[in-house]
Amino acid sequence: MNEKASKISPIILASGGTGGHLFPAQALATELKTRGHKLILLTDYRGYNFSVTLSDIEKHSIRSGTPLAPGLVGKGLGIIRVLIGVREAGKLLHRIQPSVVIGFGGYPSVPALIAASRKGVTTVIHEQNAILGRANKLLASRVLCIATSFENTIGIALKNNEKVTHTGNPVRTSIAELGKLQYPQIETNGPINILVTGGSQGARYFSELIPEAIKLLSPQIKTRININQNCRREDLEKIRNNYQINGIKADVDVFFDDLPVRLKVAHLVVCRAGASTLAELTAAGRPAIIFPYPYATDDHQTINSRTLEEAGSAIVLREEQTTSENLADLLLQLFKSPDWFVNAAKAALKIGRPNATKALADLVEGMAFSNKSVSNSGVGG
Repeated sequence: MNEKASKISPIILASGGTGGHLFPAQALATELKTRGHKLILLTDYRGYNFSVTLSDIEKHSIRSGTPLAPGLVGKGLGIIRVLIGVREAGKLLHRIQPSVVIGFGGYPSVPALIAASRKGVTTVIHEQNAILGRANKLLASRVLCIATSFENTIGIALKNNEKVTHTGNPVRTSIAELGKLQYPQIETNGPINILVTGGSQGARYFSELIPEAIKLLSPQIKTRININQNCRREDLEKIRNNYQINGIKADVDVFFDDLPVRLKVAHLVVCRAGASTLAELTAAGRPAIIFPYPYATDDHQTINSRTLEEAGSAIVLREEQTTSENLADLLLQLFKSPDWFVNAAKAALKIGRPNATKALADLVEGMAFSNKSVSNSGVGG
């Protein structure tokens, strides 16, 4: 434990309530805790209830809203909620006297960062996607530092470029460690392990597409395939029965709490293009077929996936253009070319940032050490 860290004022993590925002916050929190820092999470009610993995740190739910809600009434209510949240956060910051406030995007992070910037507290935002999110865009001119997951992040104003530090997107240590292991090559007539993970924004589509595509493969290929697939609870039995009837070895469940174990043996991942998912793919070095979620805000998943596609680590398909028949054809072509998997795995590792958690922790910790609030003088009344 770092004795100097134990004398520093707490570090506040401010995050939206979804996994895409909370997962990197969780990874950073784990690293900073090992260094002896006290941490506090500010989020909304979703994050407060969802963040079981952050259950051992102090949490506060801060009211917020979106000033970009449709209609004048919606915008007005959103602004009022943000202002109430800023007042709540300001009172909390005055009591806590933090050394740094770092935001991970999502509108629930906005009040805390606005309050912190007004009170002269050191502020950082971390952007997970390849395009600056709307909440972070609102905050970019206020904060002292912008940490990015992608080397070239779209939407950062020219005047804010000097604030940018490319850290990568923090991933779990158990995932990052996979990148040090040799990729499990597909042997002739050996098993083919496919991991399908779509999250809440992909499970329904994959529940229909993947089993139908696998069903169309030749009997020789089907006997080699092992599927690990997430799905919605209401689709569980239907998918299991579909695979069983067609003689496919499959483990289908709503959630896998041992995802790193399954990713370790996966030859191919079928997934959406959420920032955390892509960070884990590249850190672990796994080939992928990616379906960007077509309704993602500002089409950020398509933009996220371009880096992997250009590197040659993934094939990106559009949902509206893909049928079970042409997906089956693509899989058959890939299975006939095992070198593609090896090369794609190497390409993924080349663009991966397995040390992203350490890089972001170093950045935040360095700002905490240089902050006047080390002596609890950083926040005014």
